[in-house]
Amino acid sequence: MASQLLRLTRSPNPMPASFLRGGTSKGIFINRAALPEDRVHWDPIFLGMMGSPDLEHGRQLNGMGGGISSLSKICVVERPTQAQADEGIDVVYTFAQVGIRDSCIDYSGNCGNLSSMIGVFSVDEGIGLLRSERLDPHRMTATIRSLNTNTNKVVETTFPTVAALQGVTPVLDLQQASVAGVPGRASQIILDFVSPGGARTGKLLPTGNALDHIDIEVSGNSCRFRVSLVDATNPTVFITSEDLRSALQLDANQPIDFHNDDVRNVMESIRQRGAMLMGLDPTAQAQPNIAALSFPQADDTDADIVTQAFSMGVLHKAVPMTVGLCLGVASGVENTLAYDIVRHVRQHRREEASDLITMRHAGGTVDVGSKFDAQGNVLSARVVRTGRRLMKGVVWW
Repeated sequence: MASQLLRLTRSPNPMPASFLRGGTSKGIFINRAALPEDRVHWDPIFLGMMGSPDLEHGRQLNGMGGGISSLSKICVVERPTQAQADEGIDVVYTFAQVGIRDSCIDYSGNCGNLSSMIGVFSVDEGIGLLRSERLDPHRMTATIRSLNTNTNKVVETTFPTVAALQGVTPVLDLQQASVAGVPGRASQIILDFVSPGGARTGKLLPTGNALDHIDIEVSGNSCRFRVSLVDATNPTVFITSEDLRSALQLDANQPIDFHNDDVRNVMESIRQRGAMLMGLDPTAQAQPNIAALSFPQADDTDADIVTQAFSMGVLHKAVPMTVGLCLGVASGVENTLAYDIVRHVRQHRREEASDLITMRHAGGTVDVGSKFDAQGNVLSARVVRTGRRLMKGVVWW
């Protein structure tokens, strides 16, 4: 304990940091150079920054957290090693999902929303590399190729820039794109996950099947759920709202209250069983995620599929971007639940197949794209995000 305290006292308090919005999430961005070399000593710093644990209230009023999973996040950014730079990596980052009511910090997955701001932060702080071949003088954009240590996957971000005295400066206030759940328009940030399959398990389909079945007990009855267990950007358990409605003994047109404790318990039971089938820790709430899929309403001609996604045990106000990207990939994998829904919807509308699908979530819609090679391997998953600088200064822990 004494040695740990000594190491922590050598870390600056307050610590230099930026507070940024990426997509529908906000988080603290830190230069790894400010943190202890040994990652074992990061947790108490991150808990202090976020105001966790807040067992009684769950509001994190003693820190920068906002009481929900999308506002309790930290990204640690660092320069690549020479070997990584030689492989084309410009910057390296580690994502931390900080518990709200507990002291759990999960490093098992990535955050798609905050990944969209890694390149911007690295350029702002001069942490990573800025290669001339990745600057487009005609479109005035820069592309940063980052390595996420949680998943050991490469993520590229492309964003607008303007010339500065030393290099370029990211521009985030152009009226180019909007994100459901975020007011107004801002600069378009293209987020591209390279070879996203098997981010945690090493396989796009961890069980080898596009469709599996899970049996759980609901209100004393044994119920079977069709599930697609897909690992792309982050592992996700997909079920259908139809099966959930049947298990809850609801009428076909009766809406599901996803905030209801009984519904949440059923979703969590399925998620934990899915985690075990995927070879993951069922007690870790951050991974895998779970989402219920359904057909769009008859008059909804904008969406190909509807999703209700959970994050850290509660219904997400929009959709975790890695879940959205995983769904985009899953829709291109034959015989998954997502594939069957999207194919049926497009055949009914007599629309041609496309690399891009539109999903409706609790906050609106989002377009996600995926590309596969001839052997069915996922080459990339892509989505458009926006971001904003909120604060640069120091944060106490």
